[in-house]
Amino acid sequence: MKLVLSEFVTLDGVSQGPGSATEDTSDGFTRGGWLVPYFDEAFVKQTVDWLARADGLVLGRRTYEAFARDWPQITDPGDPFTVRMNTLPKYVVSTTLTEANWRPTTILKDLASVGELKKKAGGELQIHGSARLGNALLRAGLVDVVRLVVAPTVIGTGRRLFEHPGDAAGLRLTEQAATPSGLLLLEYETVGAAPVAEYEGVTAFV
Repeated sequence: MKLVLSEFVTLDGVSQGPGSATEDTSDGFTRGGWLVPYFDEAFVKQTVDWLARADGLVLGRRTYEAFARDWPQITDPGDPFTVRMNTLPKYVVSTTLTEANWRPTTILKDLASVGELKKKAGGELQIHGSARLGNALLRAGLVDVVRLVVAPTVIGTGRRLFEHPGDAAGLRLTEQAATPSGLLLLEYETVGAAPVAEYEGVTAFV
């Protein structure tokens, strides 16, 4: 299966609390809900399509516990995500979690277990939220695709998606689109180490 890191980010790279003011207030964060003003039909259609490609969700402990708390409570039959989120196999990577009640869930103890999971036949294993886990898997060379929804807003504070130290990663843009509300939908394929080069053109501008 292909491992896809799927994230919502602001223009300044913040991934914390896109859905509501109370979604993630850790470290005193008070600016959640920044993605919601840009929801439109094109965005919902695309995210429904992306979720339909998933054969499983890979989550860190904190995201798993938040999702397990909230998603089973959504009973709106018109919500396009609820059935998929609640019925897809979940794989939570944690060394501390001992019980997982949001079924079906499998607890994985290390990143190597994610690598073994990728060897199974299927479509996509999608990482939603779980920025720390996503970064760790990217550093380990296990992420195949980085899928970003970029909101046209600058938050100025909050946890950033790629702020965690690690090796430089190279990406190749494979898909791009924009919604009427201004969201950028970007898909990248990982290509190993980030390329670097020396500029040999004009060295001074007058």
